[in-house]
Amino acid sequence: MLSDPFFYAVAIPAVILLGLAKGGFSGIGVVATPLLALAVSPVLAAAILLPILIVQDVVSVWAFRKTWDKGLLKLMLPAAAVGIGLGVALAAFVSTAAVELAVGLIAIVFALQRLWAERAVKVAEQVGTTAGRPWLGVLCGLATGFTSQIAHAGGPPFQIYVLPLRLPRDRFIGTSAVFFAVVNWMKVPAYLALGQLTPGVLATAGVLLPLAIASTWAGVWLVRRVPAEGFYRVIYVLLVAVGGKLAFDGVHGLLS
Repeated sequence: MLSDPFFYAVAIPAVILLGLAKGGFSGIGVVATPLLALAVSPVLAAAILLPILIVQDVVSVWAFRKTWDKGLLKLMLPAAAVGIGLGVALAAFVSTAAVELAVGLIAIVFALQRLWAERAVKVAEQVGTTAGRPWLGVLCGLATGFTSQIAHAGGPPFQIYVLPLRLPRDRFIGTSAVFFAVVNWMKVPAYLALGQLTPGVLATAGVLLPLAIASTWAGVWLVRRVPAEGFYRVIYVLLVAVGGKLAFDGVHGLLS
C-alpha cells in the first residue's frame, strides 16, 4: 500500500471528482488519472482507480436504478466490448497522447456546436433512442470502449451519441451509470492479465473507498438540485472543459 503523503494529497481531490462524475456530473472524472499521475506512473494510477470506479458504479447504479434506457445499452455495449478488445490488442501501437488529442478536439467541437444550436433554436425534448442513428450509436460505442481502454477517456464518445437524444436528466444519468459500470468490469480481465491489480494496488484503493462512496452520494445529491432545464447546458460546458483537458494532455504528450 502506498504511504507517500503527496500521493494522497492528489488522490483525495481525484476521488472526489470521480464521485461527482459518477453522481451525475458526467465527464469531470477524466481529470482523476492525470492528477494521480503527478505522484505515480499513469499505469499505476489507472490500476488504483479501477477498483474505486467499480465501487462508485455500485452507488450510482443503485441511485438511478429505475431510470435507464435499455435500448441504448443493447445498442452500444456490444460495440464497446469490441472497442475494449481493440484497445488491448493495439495498446502497444497506438499513442495515448494522439488518442487524447483527437478525442479532446472532437469533444470541444461537438459541445460548442450543441451549445450554439440550443441557443439559436429550442431543441424539443426526445425520450428514448428513436431520434438517434443506430450506426452512429454502434460507432460511438466502439470508440467509447477503445478510448476507455487506451486513454481512460470514454465519456466524450458516449456523450456525442447520447446527449442529442435529450433523455430526461435522470434517465441520461442512469444510462451512463449502467453503461460505464459494465465497461469497467469488461476492463478487469485486461488489468489482471497485465498484472496491475496487485495486493498493494487493491489496499491503496481500499483506503480511498470511503471517500469514493461519500463523494458519489454527494454528486447524486447535488445533481438532483440542478434545474432539469439547465442540466444539459451544464453537461455541455463540462464536456468543453474535459475536451480541453484531453487536448492539452495530448499535445503535451506528443511534444514531450
